[in-house]
Amino acid sequence: MRIGELSRHSGCDIETIRYYEREGLLDAPQREDNGYRRYVDGHLVQLNFVRHCRSLGMSLSDVRRLRDFQRNPSLACDDINHLLDRQIDQIHAQRMALEALEGQLRALRETCETPHPASECGILQNLQQAAEGAPCECHASSHVPGQAHSH
Repeated sequence: MRIGELSRHSGCDIETIRYYEREGLLDAPQREDNGYRRYVDGHLVQLNFVRHCRSLGMSLSDVRRLRDFQRNPSLACDDINHLLDRQIDQIHAQRMALEALEGQLRALRETCETPHPASECGILQNLQQAAEGAPCECHASSHVPGQAHSH
């Protein structure tokens, strides 16, 4: 199959397929006499594997490492376990950061409860004060001593 057909079967953009190929995540396809790439069903499986890993939030380097294990199935899977443990830890940290961000946004939202002109909006005033270097309401409730906050 040609790249357009692979794209249709996988739901993956053609440029992404080319990128994955350049990055070594997909095996290089054979070339036809006219220079067109000729993909086989195995490429579709590889592409689906890469896309599945990416849907789990794995980095390209982690996916590349997993593809290396596919190419060398006799290797011990300890590194695969460590890779997944690291991914779980990263997701946990992201979840905690998102919960903190939600708390900050809720605190900011509470600064403006009733409709009035934008010049009197507590949200806008807090954002402007923070831009000028003053403390902001959104970080006051989530401040942890020794932890820097970015705006």
